[in-house]
Amino acid sequence: MPIRVLLVDDEPLLRMAFTMVLDAQADMEPVGEAGDGAEAARLTRELRPDVVLMDVRMPGTDGIEATERIVAESPRSRVLILTTFDLDEYAFAGLRAGASGFLLKNALPQELLAAIRSVAAGDAVVAPRVTRLLLENFAHQLPSGTDRAGLDDRLGRLTAREREVLTEVGRGLSNTEIAAVLHLAEATVKTHLNRILVKLELRDRVQAVVFAYETRLVRPA
Repeated sequence: MPIRVLLVDDEPLLRMAFTMVLDAQADMEPVGEAGDGAEAARLTRELRPDVVLMDVRMPGTDGIEATERIVAESPRSRVLILTTFDLDEYAFAGLRAGASGFLLKNALPQELLAAIRSVAAGDAVVAPRVTRLLLENFAHQLPSGTDRAGLDDRLGRLTAREREVLTEVGRGLSNTEIAAVLHLAEATVKTHLNRILVKLELRDRVQAVVFAYETRLVRPA
C-alpha cells in the first residue's frame, strides 16, 4: 500500500511542488492539502493519512497547535514538521507537541522522500544529535520543580539498565554508539529502547530525548 500523505502549507505553490514530487513515487500518494492548521486537523480525521507534512508558520491555527490536535485525535497519523530554520522555537515546540521529527524546507527531494518513508515506518527523522542541539538551545522552556513530578513517576518505571540506555539516547548517541558505550549488543539496545517507549508511553526516539531532558537525566551542555 502506498504511503498516504497530507500536505499542509499556506503557500499553494509549495503544496503544488510537494505534490509533484510525491506523485512521481510509486510508494506514495498525496491524499489532500490544507492551508492552515484547523483544516489540517479536520482532514487528518477524515482522510487518515500515514504522514502529515506540516508547516508551522501559518495564519490562524499554526502547525504546532495542529500537531497537538492530530497527535491527540489521530494518533496513527504521524507528523513531519517543516521549518525554515534548523534551530528555531517552532521546531522545538513541534517536537514537544508530538511530531515525529522535523525537516528543513530547503531539503533535497530525496531527503524529503526518505524522511516521509522513515516517519511512515515509525521512525524519527531527526538525527539524535540535531535533536539534542535543539533541546540545548531551548532548554529554558523545559519544566522545572513540581512540574516534573509526573515525569519523575514515569521514570521510576524503568530498570537501571533502561535508565542508562535512555540517558545515552538523550545525549544524542545512536544505537551503535550506545552499544559500544554500555558494552551491549546493538539488538539488545533496540530491545531496551522499545521497552522504554512502551513503559513511558512515548511515540518514538525524539520524544524519548525530550523526556530525558525534561527529567534532567541529561542536562544542556
